[in-house]
Amino acid sequence: YEIMPSLVGSEMCIRDRLALAKAVAYPPTGFAGLTRRTGKKPIIAACNGHAHGGGFEIVLNSDLVIAAEHADFKLPDSARGTGALCGGLPRLARILTLQRAMLLALLTYTLSAQEAMEWGIVQKVVPADDLIKEAVKMASGIAAMSPDSIIVNRAGIRQGWETASVEHASTLIWDTYAKKLMLGENAIEGMQAFKEKRRPVWKPSKL
Repeated sequence: YEIMPSLVGSEMCIRDRLALAKAVAYPPTGFAGLTRRTGKKPIIAACNGHAHGGGFEIVLNSDLVIAAEHADFKLPDSARGTGALCGGLPRLARILTLQRAMLLALLTYTLSAQEAMEWGIVQKVVPADDLIKEAVKMASGIAAMSPDSIIVNRAGIRQGWETASVEHASTLIWDTYAKKLMLGENAIEGMQAFKEKRRPVWKPSKL
């Protein structure tokens, strides 16, 4: 039997489209449900090993990052013929200098845990055995704060990080949260507890 070249090309095109669709078929929240996540709760990444490719992109979208001493970070896409398409590239440019971001993206430079801390991606480097304990300790510290304040302060920082205008970010956060936050029961409780020199008893956030 003879197969017409046009049919072969058509079948290959369909296969290619299906493969591409499968490769980029992530939920609205992005790769692993995290790289484009817009939830209100802080994300703490605890890295114990290689955070390469998508793993590194998850780290770059996390609010806080703790790494084991042997952990490392890398975007290998330029050596694979692919691209860091889940937000890693613009986030690198925001977090680092242009040239450091280019070093990671173009030369697939492997960043050690210590370098990642020096460059501002990682906040703390600990022995592997202490990694989860430190992550839980950090999460417990956040959980001890006003849940309303955590939501608003996180949103304000992220808005400033993701937009070009400080004034626009400030106005947006003010218009969205100022009245609800400052007149809310947790703000009242926090100030009262400060006045009475006691620990505040927070209520679940309604924001």
